[in-house]
Amino acid sequence: MLTDTPTVIQLSQVISQAAAPAFLLGALAAFIVVLIARLNRIIDRTIFLNGIPDNDAARSRLKADLPRLVQRATMLNRAVFWAVVGSILISILIVVAFVTAFFHLRHEHGVAVLFIVSLGAFTTSLVDFAREVRIALSEYDHHG
Repeated sequence: MLTDTPTVIQLSQVISQAAAPAFLLGALAAFIVVLIARLNRIIDRTIFLNGIPDNDAARSRLKADLPRLVQRATMLNRAVFWAVVGSILISILIVVAFVTAFFHLRHEHGVAVLFIVSLGAFTTSLVDFAREVRIALSEYDHHG
């Protein structure tokens, strides 16, 4: 059993330092919800377009949008992946902060690296999201 546990002051300091990563974790969770909602809309539209019979001349032209929808879905899938990676890294960061405080270990460099890498994953996710939005707003969405 450990006899030298962290003091209340040390734990409150770790909790206050974990607040920013915890807010980032919440933001990433909300962002993932937005990404998945957009992905679900693409899937629904793809299912609808695939249900149009080939002999329906009036609506079969809408099927030309399918490759673009696949491209958007691929970008959103990648964005979700990187947002989840960022979330996992932030979760690990918070655990590391508490474990290292409990064992009285220095953690500044490790936590900094985890934070930087998680922000890199989040940035990658945002870039994929921006690319998907740009494609979504192209001229093809103005079909009747």
